[in-house]
Amino acid sequence: MNSGAGRLDRRLQFQVRVEMDDGHGNTVSDFYPQFTMAASRVFLKSRNSETVMAARLTAKALATVTVRNCTAARQITADWRAIDTRDGTVWNIREEPQQSSDRGYLEFLCESGVAA
Repeated sequence: MNSGAGRLDRRLQFQVRVEMDDGHGNTVSDFYPQFTMAASRVFLKSRNSETVMAARLTAKALATVTVRNCTAARQITADWRAIDTRDGTVWNIREEPQQSSDRGYLEFLCESGVAA
């Protein structure tokens, strides 16, 4: 990613799934907000990729999301999700965040248009 905070043009609310007892002996789960931070999103566009082509056929979108490398962001795991505060798009995080080459950012693959 090119340096500069101007590339982080989105606000994403990161949520974690929490399982709780419903009081009747059953377990229910829902997502709960953890934090909101600036991020960038770059859609995957490779026309030769089977994954990208399959996603297009089923109205899904794949994107790489980038956030600043900080204590909060390092908590993100593949079972979290992110919600774009601008348009409400739900992004399911599909891989563990990886440090960028300059170690100032974390990058991870996300998918929208699918159930968590």
